[in-house]
Amino acid sequence: MTDPASRLAPDALVTIFGGSGFLGRYIVQKLAERGNRIRVVVRHPERAGFLKPLCGLGQIQLVRGDIGTGAGVAAALDGAAAGINLVGILDERGGQRFAAVQAEGATRAAQAAAAAGIVSYVQMSAIGADSASAVPYARSKAEGEAGVLAAIPTATILRPSLVVGPEDQFLNRFAGMARMAPALPVIAGDSRFQPVYVLDVAAATVAALGDAAAAGRIYELGGPEVLSFRAILQMILAETRHRRPLVEVPDGIARLMGRIGDMLPFMPMTSDQFAMLQKDNVANPALPGLADLGIAPTPMAAFVPAMLERYRSGGRFSPTRGG
Repeated sequence: MTDPASRLAPDALVTIFGGSGFLGRYIVQKLAERGNRIRVVVRHPERAGFLKPLCGLGQIQLVRGDIGTGAGVAAALDGAAAGINLVGILDERGGQRFAAVQAEGATRAAQAAAAAGIVSYVQMSAIGADSASAVPYARSKAEGEAGVLAAIPTATILRPSLVVGPEDQFLNRFAGMARMAPALPVIAGDSRFQPVYVLDVAAATVAALGDAAAAGRIYELGGPEVLSFRAILQMILAETRHRRPLVEVPDGIARLMGRIGDMLPFMPMTSDQFAMLQKDNVANPALPGLADLGIAPTPMAAFVPAMLERYRSGGRFSPTRGG
């Protein structure tokens, strides 16, 4: 079987912006397994040391850089054969803004990559990216895509649905709530998601880097199941073996929660996130997806039970029925 990334030399240097996040660690591991040299660009390299055991001695380099300001970006691409941008934010807390990071920052990184002669480049976007959207998150994602393709027409855009896996902030958050809270809130319960396994997205990223057919294309990545938000919560309760009622939150109250979340960091949702929850997060069948990159999507049953068993009252030895 031909390696889908065979057009990328096995020992080529790949620069990854934002490679220390949830998805980044799996992409680093995939590239390391291929034998690539990896340069991970993060704002705080001292916090990314956990990546080193994933690679061979001297295979990975952690450098300081910030696509939001441009600091260190050009130097990080020096000598690289390919680039990946994973940098994104879910809210505008901590001084970061959607436009600065996901639109201007993504464009800045791609322009620096183009100046370095890089043509193999992957921009991680998201399903729902829309330049006409009233939601700043979705609009900035689309503006970032446009900026990347203007700078590097051969770049590949990947738009995953909800990315899930061992360290995610979605299934784990609600599984933790199922263990501790008396009930689980349901906001926009009929909205549909197509959860995609983090290892599949990592494999798609590496495949796209080396596949000439992926040049200039947009892929939407989803798993094999389409589930409503309510159904995902029911699955979490079943896997954690806790019996908790699902409480429907009216849109008016949820909207107010989002507005409060815009101001207070401990709230679970912002106005933007509430607005995004009103729309389905499902891959467009008219666009290429995982199968077009040679990847069979992993069903949730293959990893979710083992992932969530630690939230059961007795862990893996929990009785069938929970409390």
